[in-house]
Amino acid sequence: MMRFGVRIAATALAACVGPLGFSAAHAGTIGLSGVFGGRAVIVSGDNTLHTLRVGQTTPDGIRLLSVESDSAVVEVDGVRQKLELGERVINAGSEGSDLRVVIEGDSRGHFVVLGSVNGAAMRFLVDTGATAVSMGAADARRAGIDYRQGRRGQSQTANGVVPIWIVKLSSIRIGVVELTGVDAVVHESEMPFALLGMSFLNRMQIIRDGNRLVLERRY
Repeated sequence: MMRFGVRIAATALAACVGPLGFSAAHAGTIGLSGVFGGRAVIVSGDNTLHTLRVGQTTPDGIRLLSVESDSAVVEVDGVRQKLELGERVINAGSEGSDLRVVIEGDSRGHFVVLGSVNGAAMRFLVDTGATAVSMGAADARRAGIDYRQGRRGQSQTANGVVPIWIVKLSSIRIGVVELTGVDAVVHESEMPFALLGMSFLNRMQIIRDGNRLVLERRY
């Protein structure tokens, strides 16, 4: 029986394996709408559905590499992307540009996207109210961050004052946008998402377009 996501664009956006994002030739949408019988329903372009078996390719060049019960791996222009069921990633850019990414919001208006920190996959919630990129200790360790070597501080939360460590990230990547030397905060407690705060967003031009958030690198 076919399994469909609640929406084509769900709460979070697609996970990526290897470099994130698409080339300008494939700027647009890609997602996983359903899986059944070893086949995957891929969403591309203007929400066109393509039912593929492993090894098959859509007319716009998305090749299905493997299918799991709730995910699939595709290849676009030699770049592998892991897509979670019911999720999609949207990238946009002009020819020759690699400075712009578009994120689609969920039904509550939240913008959740999977990117990477120091090459390790990380799920982010865009939060303009957060001073810096923030993550839990487990995510920091997974990204190879020895956060206890950072500068210690404190943060006021709903649960009171908690210890934090202030570190600098070697790299953070969202879609086709990659920044280096980004300040971040590591919390000793776990967090369901990393927060994509202003230490990253200050280097972006942020445009809200309906249910889409456009991040364009300024420097």
